[in-house]
Amino acid sequence: MTELEEAKEFFKNDRYAVDATGIEIEAVGKNYAKCSLKLDSRHRNAAGNVMGGVMFTLADFVFGIASNFKQVPTVTAVSQISYISLPKGEMLYGESKLLKDGKHNCFYEISITDEFGNLIAVVSSSGAHMTR
Repeated sequence: MTELEEAKEFFKNDRYAVDATGIEIEAVGKNYAKCSLKLDSRHRNAAGNVMGGVMFTLADFVFGIASNFKQVPTVTAVSQISYISLPKGEMLYGESKLLKDGKHNCFYEISITDEFGNLIAVVSSSGAHMTR
């Protein structure tokens, strides 16, 4: 079984991200994850735009995978999202970048882009390692 298959098997129990939202894990590595989401009507708000919570959920799931897959359990301590622009097209991608991994905490930046490579949102997430 590949690491990608292992990650998909393990994180399939994140029912909200996987089942309700439809996020797919595209790639995993040490302190790294990339996920995608095909947008449909359930992701739209009353004005017809993609709801901000969709982008936040995508980023949170990416953070969860990057900071937990084959690692010490880590929980989110603080997370902040900055919305840059509205997505175009039908796909969103979330990709993690580890900025610091310390003894007790970690810090990631997650970029949300659309299928055209436009930056949609940036999320800063700090995690607390449960044990070390």
